[in-house]
Amino acid sequence: MMIAEKLNTIKSNLPQNVTLIAVSKTKPEEDIMEAYRAGHRDFGENKVQEMTAKYENLPKDIRWHMIGHVQRNKVKYMAPFVHMIHGVDSLKLLKEIEKQAKKQDRVINCLLQIHIAREESKFGLDEEELKELLASEAFSQMKYVHIKGLMGMATFTDKQEVVQSEFSYLKQLFESLKKDQESWPHLSMEVLSMGMSGDYELAVECGSTMVRIGSSIFGERNYQ
Repeated sequence: MMIAEKLNTIKSNLPQNVTLIAVSKTKPEEDIMEAYRAGHRDFGENKVQEMTAKYENLPKDIRWHMIGHVQRNKVKYMAPFVHMIHGVDSLKLLKEIEKQAKKQDRVINCLLQIHIAREESKFGLDEEELKELLASEAFSQMKYVHIKGLMGMATFTDKQEVVQSEFSYLKQLFESLKKDQESWPHLSMEVLSMGMSGDYELAVECGSTMVRIGSSIFGERNYQ
């Protein structure tokens, strides 16, 4: 099955309110162009250098999503063009995004990454840290970042009930922030990004509005 066919099959099974991020990390530009010619515009990368190189060479109406863990010293390279940064997991990182966005005179959309998995290796804020970040003076003064929602990665396990409880927890947190979003001028809970190739159907059932799918579209990754 060709990339375009796989992409369209997945898209046709998603509800209309769910955005598909085609995760193109490690994949060649011709694969991205095949998906692009099929009408797709949202692509996800997890390394800033790779995303920047692809941005230089590919059509400028592509919306690039930074879905990996972000090092602060790399923010400046993607600040001119990135559409959304998914993995904001600290106030320090958010301050750096604010600083670099200001230099570019553009607002950068971000998602706050919440740690929902049982694995310690996954990044993200816990509920206490999330509240501290939102209550901080630094956050209240930001003008160049816009928090559009939350992102989370579930535990890598075959136990559906574990994954379901993690997604449900994130959805609950999302809804409670949505109720209070008027308290923060640059917070609008529009995006709940959860679900990848192995668990996106369950994520959508639990209320996800954005899924990140790579191998089911592009095939297995080639890590050199």
